[in-house]
Amino acid sequence: MVLTPSTMPILGTSAPNFSLTDVVTENLITLDTFKEKKGLLVMFICRHCPFVVHVQEELSKIGLDYQTKNLGILAISSNDAIAHPDDSPQNLAAMAKELNFSFPYCFDESQDVAKAFNAACTPDFFLFNQERNLVYRGQLDDSRPDNGKPVTGNDLRIALNALLNNAAISAHQTPSIGCNIKWKQQ
Repeated sequence: MVLTPSTMPILGTSAPNFSLTDVVTENLITLDTFKEKKGLLVMFICRHCPFVVHVQEELSKIGLDYQTKNLGILAISSNDAIAHPDDSPQNLAAMAKELNFSFPYCFDESQDVAKAFNAACTPDFFLFNQERNLVYRGQLDDSRPDNGKPVTGNDLRIALNALLNNAAISAHQTPSIGCNIKWKQQ
């Protein structure tokens, strides 16, 4: 495990196009899947990272809390599943079912989507507005494994609520921190 912060791409960056398969439904998920939504939250997560395990219940809760809102939510795992079999599509599907994810969970086998988003760690969060411009890239909240702070999702929830209520989102955003994405060896 290499402790890695998110890359914090420039706010206003356009969401990259992608085409991935949901590990649960096997439906094809693209940027256009969410075209009717006011916003799109893309989360890079995985099954084995202790930082994701620490917040996974809150990620599920966010999915449930916002499923009736005008917000698209997508989780993606881009880890090398050969080197990290816990992050195989089958294990990701089991994770989604165990946690009752109400959003698609896709496997980025080529890792091209993670590279297009400049994702660096798990968890890594990217929130886009209706025009699919980046408005938030930062942490879920201040909680980390073993720091004693409760998992609230506060930072991300503030950004989600501001977007949905047409309010300004502060440009002062704290990077997410987690395990590095497990890149394939070239």
